[in-house]
Amino acid sequence: MKNIKKHIKDVPDFPKKGIIFKDITPLLLEPAALGKVIDAWVKDLKKFKINKVVAMESRGFLFGVPVALKLKAGFVPVRKPGKLPRKTISQSFSLEYGKDKLEMHRDAIKSGDRVLIIDDVLATGGTAEAVTKLVEKLGGKVKSLAFLMELSFLNGRDKLKGYDVRAHIKY
Repeated sequence: MKNIKKHIKDVPDFPKKGIIFKDITPLLLEPAALGKVIDAWVKDLKKFKINKVVAMESRGFLFGVPVALKLKAGFVPVRKPGKLPRKTISQSFSLEYGKDKLEMHRDAIKSGDRVLIIDDVLATGGTAEAVTKLVEKLGGKVKSLAFLMELSFLNGRDKLKGYDVRAHIKY
């Protein structure tokens, strides 16, 4: 995975001054590199016998769908309020400056489903923690959380204690 890191580009002062944004679009432009990322996840996660892959909008979708296909699992989108067309459940969570909320269809997860949560980055862990709560409200069992990259200096793993957490790249 060391070669994958070269496809992640730093963008200083985005989205605001002082932030160094990790841009994954160069990785998305390289089918061989992107394929290695997807294949590595599938190889690592097959043992969990996942039957649902849950991903957060929007970059999580880019990884969640191909992983779900290769694991022969269903794909569950998690979105911001008002974006899903049927009955939903929601979970609020804290951000650095305020609160946010995520939603999932009520019928997306069944009791006992074996769930993988996948996203592009683990930062503070608030979003991932909220998604674990959504899955568990519906009776799903979170088997693993997988991220392309982890910003370890933000201590996001602290909010995910007790879960299997994986990241291809750590900063």
